[in-house]
Amino acid sequence: MSTNRVRTLGDRTAGPGHPVYVTGEIGINHNGELGNAFALIDAAADAGCDAVKFQKRTPEVCTPRDQWEIERDTPWGRMTYIDYRHRVEFDEEGYRAISDHCAERGIDWFASPWDVESVAFLEKFDVPCYKVASASLTDDELLRAMRGTGRTVILSTGMSTPKQIRHAVEVLGSENIVLCHATSTYPAKAEELNLRMIHTLQNEFPNVPIGYSGHETGLQTTLAAVALGACFVERHITLDRAMWGSDQAASVEPGGLQRLVRDIRTIEESLGDGVKKVYESELKPMEKLRRVKGVVAEAESAAEGSGHDGADREPAAV
Repeated sequence: MSTNRVRTLGDRTAGPGHPVYVTGEIGINHNGELGNAFALIDAAADAGCDAVKFQKRTPEVCTPRDQWEIERDTPWGRMTYIDYRHRVEFDEEGYRAISDHCAERGIDWFASPWDVESVAFLEKFDVPCYKVASASLTDDELLRAMRGTGRTVILSTGMSTPKQIRHAVEVLGSENIVLCHATSTYPAKAEELNLRMIHTLQNEFPNVPIGYSGHETGLQTTLAAVALGACFVERHITLDRAMWGSDQAASVEPGGLQRLVRDIRTIEESLGDGVKKVYESELKPMEKLRRVKGVVAEAESAAEGSGHDGADREPAAV
């Protein structure tokens, strides 16, 4: 198997032939509360996730100027949009606490930086990789900043055309990225998930590991993505889908996350290597249940016993 389809994410690897790298996307579902962030980290660690992911923004850069003063209702009262954007961001002290808590729980963390300044902020931490949010796929300056760190970059492809995806891959370089199929609707409808895009991306980018970033409700379609070959999986996670916030409804609660990781591990174990074999566990059932051994089976046994492949024998009469 070609090693150029394997990527390093901290002390783990992602790619064909390796365990699926499972990420719990916390995003801003913590609502700016460290206690919520810690509880979500715990849920992901308890479920067996490899990592959790946050989103990092510089509010003045990422919020259009004409929206700064628009007021909105929040759990903390009525406030301007720019104040809200600051309210759900953690500072360096907050991320130090998050980093320490993840280390205690034995789980990695990384983030989607939405601007160049946020890349510089995250470089203060030894994150295993960066994630390009689908909304940022066309931001060449941001892509170059992430590439410049030398870390693995995971690129989500929601709300993007094939031409835009190809351009982003050119900007990032294909040698150190993971490409994720995604549909950027929250929650996404099953008929719009288009999971066969996983194969389309595998065929177009044969040297790039392909993953899946899901925003649907339910678990079965994410499991189908694994069966189709996704080697990286990301789902938004929440403590309670009824919590305040735009991403909560498309997120997986702790119990669902436990089942998702459990079933991903079962599926990847069951996929095998694609080489047909008779397992030792089948021998007794075969002896008991197979009434007619068959000419082909006898010929194969004879060939194995004689040390050659039997190609010079006359064909069996039919």
